[in-house]
Amino acid sequence: MCRTGNVSTHACEPRKRNLFLQRLYEEEQDSLTQENAVNGGKNKPQREIEDEDIVEVLENGVQYWTDFSKVHYHPQSLYEMSGLWVGVQEFDSYGIGRDTSWALREEISERLRFFVEECDHIQGFQFIVNDSGGFSSVGADFLENIADEYTNTPVLLYAVKDPGSHMVPKSQKQVVSKNLHDAISFSRLSSFCKLIVPVGLPSLRRTSTFLCVEDEKPYHCSAVYASALHAISLPFRMEPLGPSADSCYFSGAVDIRGVVEILAGQARQNRVTILDVAMPAPSLTGKQVEQSFLGNLQTLTPEISEDVEDLQAVESMTIHGALGSGGHRAPVSEVKDMVRAAYENATTRPRFCNLSVALCPLPIPLPFPKIFGNLVGQHGELLGSPVDSPLRGSLDVHSIPLAARLRSSSAVLPFLENRLGNIRRLGIQQGAAGAEIVRNLGYGKDELEDMGETLSKMVLELDPYSQMSSDSD
Repeated sequence: MCRTGNVSTHACEPRKRNLFLQRLYEEEQDSLTQENAVNGGKNKPQREIEDEDIVEVLENGVQYWTDFSKVHYHPQSLYEMSGLWVGVQEFDSYGIGRDTSWALREEISERLRFFVEECDHIQGFQFIVNDSGGFSSVGADFLENIADEYTNTPVLLYAVKDPGSHMVPKSQKQVVSKNLHDAISFSRLSSFCKLIVPVGLPSLRRTSTFLCVEDEKPYHCSAVYASALHAISLPFRMEPLGPSADSCYFSGAVDIRGVVEILAGQARQNRVTILDVAMPAPSLTGKQVEQSFLGNLQTLTPEISEDVEDLQAVESMTIHGALGSGGHRAPVSEVKDMVRAAYENATTRPRFCNLSVALCPLPIPLPFPKIFGNLVGQHGELLGSPVDSPLRGSLDVHSIPLAARLRSSSAVLPFLENRLGNIRRLGIQQGAAGAEIVRNLGYGKDELEDMGETLSKMVLELDPYSQMSSDSD
């Protein structure tokens, strides 16, 4: 049977490998070429790809995360959203993600089941969801499936934004749409996890005096955030020891469920936590080292209050590769003693702090961007005087000490209050400016009120006397 009609063809050229990926490919072919030589074949001479050339190409040419990834992924790990002939920039609204996710949720969930069935034990799920576009809606539907299917398995969620998502929209309608997106997205995502960590500042340039990050380059920004998340998840990969046992290499192993119980299972059931990082962490030498160490921790969570005294705050901190006297790695016991002294001498201190320590530093592999300033040495030590090169990368800095911290604190109240205020003012109130936007997203007033109630309970948990948590307005 012959059918007639319009045919639309979408085609694009495959992306060429950059120098970094070319060399990875050539290294993978080494065994084959060696085998060929043994069997009498002749190797074709290839141009040597220099590290300096790779660094330059990465600094100026990265467009996608695959441009600098050296990981071999399982075929089931990656899911292509077929039928969407748009780029990431066009997939930037909650609505387009919602229209797409229902058709995909079962297929994506099936990929997860494949890996779950391979596990002997699941300590929990870690998720990183882009909170500033259509993937937020896709992620929320996926998480809802997981919450239903794996009821007793804790979910730790990082809701991330890139610096570009903080740009002020040009029109008032875009402002309303963006603010509603942020409120709806956070409310839905937080409903399906035990712990949520908002991550993503408008700018990283003031995060550390020792970093030189170009905010317009996701390649730069992602390196900072990935380093912090690596440190936070390090205790999940430590081998558990007995209560009285200790190791000269690490201390403080804890799984995802343990971190959730520490931060969200205390007297105050707050599940919204703040992420801080010291990159690189200062050495454990010199005067007032305790104050210096805590003072170098800078937040990666937006819209929070500074210098808040919260007597109910709880924290979970990871420090790895800390440097001691003579530039040598500080023993685990010395790091623990230093942190204990730091909190004892601090003006404000948390109610409880869980500490995990590892002797190994953060390695800086070749694809790592040039984001270190001229006061950072080869092993992450902070130099007394600057070196000639203003920017340093993996060819100059081989490893760094790092400290990262999750903290449950009322300092996150402005973040929550902004979203609660926006969902009420722009979506729920009579004559709300975003009523049409909400209808186009497919949400009714009852659903929006439920989201507002979710946010209100989060505010109430941190501030029982907050006017924002009242429905009187």
